[in-house]
Amino acid sequence: MTALTTVAITGATDGLGRALALRLARDPDVRLVLHGRDPAKLARVAAEAGGAVTVTADLADLAQVARLAEEIGERAGTLDVLVNNAGIGSGEPDGRERRTSRDGHELRFAVNYLAAFLLTENLLPLLTSSAREGRAARVVHVASLGQHPLDFGDLMLERAYSGTRAYGQSKLAQIMHCFDLAGRFAPARLTATCLHPGTYMPTKIVLSEIGSTVDSLESGVEAVRSLAVEPALEGTTGEFFDRLRPARVTEQAYDEQARAALRARSLALVEGFLKPVA
Repeated sequence: MTALTTVAITGATDGLGRALALRLARDPDVRLVLHGRDPAKLARVAAEAGGAVTVTADLADLAQVARLAEEIGERAGTLDVLVNNAGIGSGEPDGRERRTSRDGHELRFAVNYLAAFLLTENLLPLLTSSAREGRAARVVHVASLGQHPLDFGDLMLERAYSGTRAYGQSKLAQIMHCFDLAGRFAPARLTATCLHPGTYMPTKIVLSEIGSTVDSLESGVEAVRSLAVEPALEGTTGEFFDRLRPARVTEQAYDEQARAALRARSLALVEGFLKPVA
């Protein structure tokens, strides 16, 4: 009997996350853990998926992110794959002006990167303990080709704010965390990949800000699904994919000193919410 693969997806109530959940729900070997902010929308998606473990949290609040990790552990028991999909775009419907999270951090950096960083770090013990012989745990960051180098002197973009720059910085930070994870774990224990799932797919953030689309939602779903559960990609780690193909990213991501600086800053920013290492 094949053991079920437990897959957690953040931002599962809309767009790519919802479509991915419904696609994975067709796989009898997958058990879903779905995250959202709105309990009613989350319940509807879970029902459409034929049942799932559901967890709610506002990712703009680090205390809720820390609690989210605890709830996933308590309610799921095991976790084989974490898909960090939730995020906000460069403009509408979340605004083009600079905003801050509940903890006072620039909002796009906080939601797109810092929440995923904290959630992943707090779930690493559960993920690694769920790894099986011949099958590592997987972490997938849904990032973007839209990247901007990090300015460690103004990480929260308090000077000359741009939603596009903030978004690009948050996505490059995700990629840097992915590369960092890949360097910390043997591929047989945990793999970390990240990707640009598609350009201007018909999601809420694209339709609200851009108003037109390029790629289909289905192609984005297939790209993420492959990194999350495709057996042929077992052992693939530390790579960025442009849809289904490996690709290069902004050079700062390959700078070990820059990645170390980001990790140090990130650990300081989530201090007090990070689960102690046993």
